[in-house]
Amino acid sequence: MKPLLLVTAAALLTACATSPRGTADSAATRQAIAHVLATQTAAWNRGDVAGFMQGYWQNDSLVFIGKSGLTYGWQATLDNYRRSYPNAAAMGQLDFSNLRIQPLSLDAAQVIGRWHLARPSQGDLQGHFLLVFRRIAGQWVVVADHSS
Repeated sequence: MKPLLLVTAAALLTACATSPRGTADSAATRQAIAHVLATQTAAWNRGDVAGFMQGYWQNDSLVFIGKSGLTYGWQATLDNYRRSYPNAAAMGQLDFSNLRIQPLSLDAAQVIGRWHLARPSQGDLQGHFLLVFRRIAGQWVVVADHSS
């Protein structure tokens, strides 16, 4: 009797985990995060660093990990971007590719991908990234960014 009960419980848990609602939630999460990334790309490509930063958590606990090490906080991250990319020519045109958006829970997801900056006068830049997104106050925002 106990083995049958365990098998039944396992089957119910599996069914709940793979229910259409779970699939719908994952699809909605992927779509919402893709929209944040598209909005960031559009802002960057018009030379709007502050607009690009709207996709990040506006909090001192935001963390950005890059070639210079750790940066904590939204304002410090914005300041670093402005120093590194002082004008539209330095910013170039941003493109994200090879995106893998993976929901982790109802309020967390990770995104792995590649970034590329086309900068004809200064030379292109490119690398890879891992973003951690959280849904905070109903909005998906980047809470951690490791870009190399």
